[in-house]
Amino acid sequence: MFFLREIHRHPEFPRGMRATAGVAPGIAAWGLMTGVAMVKSGMSVVEAVAMTLLVYAGSSQLAAIPLIVAAAPAWVIWATGFCVNLRFVVFSLHLREYFMHMPRWRRMVTGFLTADLSYAVFTHEFPEPAREPAGRLAQESFLAGNYFVTWVAWTGASLAGVALGNLIPSAWGLGFAGVLCLVGILCSMANTPLRIVAALIAGAAAVAAYSLPLKLNIVTAIAVAVIACFWLEGRVPARLQGRAA
Repeated sequence: MFFLREIHRHPEFPRGMRATAGVAPGIAAWGLMTGVAMVKSGMSVVEAVAMTLLVYAGSSQLAAIPLIVAAAPAWVIWATGFCVNLRFVVFSLHLREYFMHMPRWRRMVTGFLTADLSYAVFTHEFPEPAREPAGRLAQESFLAGNYFVTWVAWTGASLAGVALGNLIPSAWGLGFAGVLCLVGILCSMANTPLRIVAALIAGAAAVAAYSLPLKLNIVTAIAVAVIACFWLEGRVPARLQGRAA
């Protein structure tokens, strides 16, 4: 495990931690709410802890919890989680050039630990993949520090939410707080005309398909928005997509 010691001792490791520290409170708040939501949904402590440690995907967890409680078919739960996490396919395609030199098991670990904000921080810091070994080591070390902060913030807060779940009254409206949190994330990400259009299409589709059972209107909205944006991407100017012409 020499490479692990090399990564952790690299100056980019603490820099990655510092770069991610600013978003850690938001990640922790989201994790705390998810931990509470799991317990409030009727999951046992063991189930909630296992989901926290093995799934590591807040949006998918919150989407799957009501389906699990409603005893929805397994394929519906899997399909919902798959659709909610489709964005990670795009993240992985973008990160492919950064980490194809790594062994497969390390790429698998990197994929598991990738989160929205860690991806955003890393790609903002390193817009292009390094080509030489020293640059690759620096990028890996920065990302390791980045992942360390996000994982600790999320997992620690989620486990705290599981522990506190039975102590927090349902009247506090945690579900509504979760919706507000998602709206805040949505507003921060809708920073180009095309993304705003995607959000509006998804919202309209979700409302139009509200009568579908098992919250399948969410899956429908995601599918409609993805298809519409694929169609629009080649038909609108690059400046409206937030890309250089």
